[in-house]
Amino acid sequence: MATVESNGVKLYAESTGSGTPIVFVHEFAGDYRNWESQVRFFARRYRCITFNARGYPPSEVPADPEQYSQAHAVDDIASILRHFGVERAHVVGLSMGGYATLNFGVRYPAMARSLVVAGAGHGSDPDKRQRFLADCEELAGRLVRLGMQEGIAHYANSPIRARYREKDPRGFDEFNRQFAEHSPLGSALTMRGYQMRRASIYELEPQLRAMLVPTLVVTGDDDDPCLEPALFMKRTIPDAKLWVVPRTSHPVNLEEPEAFNRTVLDFISAVDQRP
Repeated sequence: MATVESNGVKLYAESTGSGTPIVFVHEFAGDYRNWESQVRFFARRYRCITFNARGYPPSEVPADPEQYSQAHAVDDIASILRHFGVERAHVVGLSMGGYATLNFGVRYPAMARSLVVAGAGHGSDPDKRQRFLADCEELAGRLVRLGMQEGIAHYANSPIRARYREKDPRGFDEFNRQFAEHSPLGSALTMRGYQMRRASIYELEPQLRAMLVPTLVVTGDDDDPCLEPALFMKRTIPDAKLWVVPRTSHPVNLEEPEAFNRTVLDFISAVDQRP
């Protein structure tokens, strides 16, 4: 384990295994522990780096709202890699972490061997944008008023997680127990400072058309808010592949860990074999 400083904020990180590096970037409702199935699989032949975003203990929880943004999230990935002496890595992110991964490829293409952008795009569709922002503000307010346990009840059981509960009840319960351990302040500020202020996937079109990093876009077919953004990324990023996972909702790596691991392995192995 390590403590990494990034723009004045201390981040908790772990490095497991050796070989070509892969860094995993977690979602809003998750933390580094959500990648355990991936670390156990990939660390047999790769160096796996996981970390908690700012606002997620044991990482530091800044009280300043301006310490939470898409730009900070992207820079934090770069800071993690520099701390571990990594020049280039495969970057794998889910949801909020998928956004950070995508933007990392735009801002730091020389540091990215490849990108896996999973479950990214919530709030991007223009007809759903205002509802997304209202839901984010409502959730942030509940977290501040009620704390994590009560504040997340509706969010943790939303339709985009229904398949996870159906397929793996024990895993779903563990996920929610870990979610409830997060900081209500850090989570609320992440929601207001990062989630609500980030550009939509469609607004990134010029940057994505110019980004040449090999990219695997992943979405579950039951993750409705991310389906159209996934198709857009596939059609816009020059070197992109798309994997739509049947009968799967938002947390693809948790719902279908074996399929996720094998597909990501095939993708990064192919990238590593390029001249």
